Amino acid sequence: MEHTYDVDLAVIGSGPGGQKAAIMAAKLGKKVCVIDSKSMVGGVCVNTGTIPSKTLREAVLYLTGMDMRELYGASYRVKEEITISDLLARLQHVIGRETEVIRAQLQRNHIELIPGTASFLDPHTLSVDLEGQPSHRTLTAGVIVIATGTVPARPANVKFDGVRVLDSDQILAVDEVPGSMVVVGAGVIGVEYASMFAALGTRVTLVEKRDQMLDFCDPEIVESLKFHLRDHTMSFRFGEEVASVESSGGGTITTLASGKRIAAEVVMHSAGRQGNTTALDLERAGLEADKRGRLSVNEKYQTTVPHIYAVGDVIGFPALAATSMDQGRLAASHAFDEPVRDLQALQPIGIYTIPEISYCGKTEGELTRESVPFEVGISRYRELARGQIIGDSYGMLKLIVHADTREILGVHIFGTNATELVHIGQAIMGCGGTVDYLVDTVLNYPTLSEAYKVAALDVANKLRAVARLTSQMAAAEPSLR
Repeated sequence: MEHTYDVDLAVIGSGPGGQKAAIMAAKLGKKVCVIDSKSMVGGVCVNTGTIPSKTLREAVLYLTGMDMRELYGASYRVKEEITISDLLARLQHVIGRETEVIRAQLQRNHIELIPGTASFLDPHTLSVDLEGQPSHRTLTAGVIVIATGTVPARPANVKFDGVRVLDSDQILAVDEVPGSMVVVGAGVIGVEYASMFAALGTRVTLVEKRDQMLDFCDPEIVESLKFHLRDHTMSFRFGEEVASVESSGGGTITTLASGKRIAAEVVMHSAGRQGNTTALDLERAGLEADKRGRLSVNEKYQTTVPHIYAVGDVIGFPALAATSMDQGRLAASHAFDEPVRDLQALQPIGIYTIPEISYCGKTEGELTRESVPFEVGISRYRELARGQIIGDSYGMLKLIVHADTREILGVHIFGTNATELVHIGQAIMGCGGTVDYLVDTVLNYPTLSEAYKVAALDVANKLRAVARLTSQMAAAEPSLR
């Protein structure tokens, strides 16, 4: 029996996943709408997450003059007194422009943007509370994509007031650059903001209940970052849980389970996020979220209700804007029977700390546990002409190469432009390239990309030394019998 729906596809949420799902369906000639609040066009990514934090990072680097201190001295600054207004001016400009781009893309593809909040009435029907209007709108859709993203997790023992005690979405609302700060949670978001405020001169204490931060990264890279952050007077409290946070007009006291107490002007709690699904009335659609508000999907991003898909952070790992975009594209393609290839398993991770970290592929620890023979090549920025020019003496690039096949198994980078440089290694690895490709390839001089060449030659020299000695030992064996 044929059904007639108001739209072919309704997308709940206009973040990276929702945008790309909507645009893909529109390219296939489908009637599409996107539902989201006027103030959240672009989702958390544009308004409170990825774009704001990365823009803030660039503003901090520029205004503090940090990148130039190797060349002009430790006291070098572009601006002596940096205010929140200085930081927010660039932030609002970028957010405004990015929102305009998204609106233009949706409009160009004839996608209706409905301002409001959606909830399910049944598996094919949505009720939309329209913003600025007392009424609501009901619409039906053949396919629905849930792309509502996440919100910060708020533990019951922490009283958030939006002034002294903030979550990671509220941190940009502080009135002034604090003199001291406690950051709870040493995940990606916590470490990124901690490094930014430390660069601004804030005395930061990072509290983490685990014994290590960023434990999915290469330990050598993480140690380099910790050394750099300590150099900016950051303190670490690993293996510590927060028992309570008290605030007053003058500041905050964070009490740890071990009994330690930390005084600071501001506390930023960044211990995880949860799916933004509370207001969706999922049960009316036959769906159920887990205890973290996330939805389970199959390899095609379908939920347990076949015509309802979910993409982006709301489905959990890897919860990255870059992967969310492709998830949305693939979900819409599958929903409307458009042939499409699956995502490459090899994906880069970028962490926008100061300095930044990026990697692709395996770590030394993973390969050791898998009993894979490998060799490591290191290149340090201070050995590169470009590293001297830009004043980066601490950056490094690590190549991990299979000892027998010479295949590149991992690329790990710390320092300037790490998140850009990683794509060179990713491309070579994705094509099954070996370290010999880099050894035999000419790279522009002077560039940071030369780090690949230096690291590749380092690996090749080590492998050659092993091969030579192995050959000598094999040749000597008959005479020893």
